[in-house]
Amino acid sequence: MKRTGFAFHEHCMWHDAGPCSVFDRPGGFIQPAPAAENPETKRRLRNLLAVSGLLEQLVPVRADPAGREDLLRFHTRRYIDELSAMSERGFGDAGQYAPFRQDAFPIACRSAGLAIATLDAVLRGELDNGYCLSRPPGHHAEADRGMGFCLLGNIPIAIKAAQARGLVRKVAVIDWDVHHGNGTQQAFYDDREVLTISLHHDNNYPIDSGHVEQRGQGDGLGYNLNIPLPAGAGIGAYLAAMDQLVLPALTRFEPELIVVACGYDAGAMDPLGCMLLNADCFGLLTEKVMAAADALCQGRLVMVHEGGYSEGYVPFCGHRVLETLSQSTIRVPDTAGDDIARWGQQSLQPHQAALLESLRPLLQDIHP
Repeated sequence: MKRTGFAFHEHCMWHDAGPCSVFDRPGGFIQPAPAAENPETKRRLRNLLAVSGLLEQLVPVRADPAGREDLLRFHTRRYIDELSAMSERGFGDAGQYAPFRQDAFPIACRSAGLAIATLDAVLRGELDNGYCLSRPPGHHAEADRGMGFCLLGNIPIAIKAAQARGLVRKVAVIDWDVHHGNGTQQAFYDDREVLTISLHHDNNYPIDSGHVEQRGQGDGLGYNLNIPLPAGAGIGAYLAAMDQLVLPALTRFEPELIVVACGYDAGAMDPLGCMLLNADCFGLLTEKVMAAADALCQGRLVMVHEGGYSEGYVPFCGHRVLETLSQSTIRVPDTAGDDIARWGQQSLQPHQAALLESLRPLLQDIHP
């Protein structure tokens, strides 16, 4: 088995995004309901790990909350001050689709701290790889505002902290959340030492973000690769995108660490996505990234939990990823997986293949 770290803190489950359902706020004709980003998907994943016995095989990762110095490597001072003040007041909105209630700021610092500690432990060789079950998520948070249920950029904060400590220089980030990782893109847009790759539903959220033409700027030109997949992309399209674009990009870049923004909202049961993946596909994607990490960076790989809003199905997808990361013999069956795999258009479709082929020339701009 691998020494797979598992970072979790119950305080993260206490984050409250308010009664907004799938919207940014209730009111008018919108009946209040728990926010789509609520504790249940993450808590139920941890519960499944406990019931299966896999949790006992993982290495607990302890972490302090991220400090102000850590936050300011990515976020602006004004934003941090405003977020902290609104949190103390008991309610607020960090920007766009990022409402919150009491204690949101200290809990978000806890979430970012879990990511910092997981990267630190893997880079120091204390773990082979790691999984960070943090909340609130982070990949939409920009330097000066929150977005899409995200308050702080967990992954950018963690990478910049590791770089500042001299633990790593070159990092590759793969974001397979169904929504574009705009915050991570922004954090490293002019930086050739961090390769950012996002596979996402084309122009879903944020609108007008994640286009192919957004390739980085200055020294970072060519080191931001967006793979905007058409609605309904399934198992065949995701595996082909990984084989034809993501893995060759990693090989060309030669990272010292791979970080995955591990969202499950491309899962077939998700209310905020329209892709068709099952738990096995997430396991296969993980296998491929692990093989790349073994070949390129001594297996150093960290998964940071992002989106995924199906309370029933996310736990099975996440469990399959952790089964794969840890190389455990424990298996939890996905009773819906075989049916999902048999849905129509699960094989790579001609229009999807043409899109992937059109993106291949972009790999030429990635260098070690």
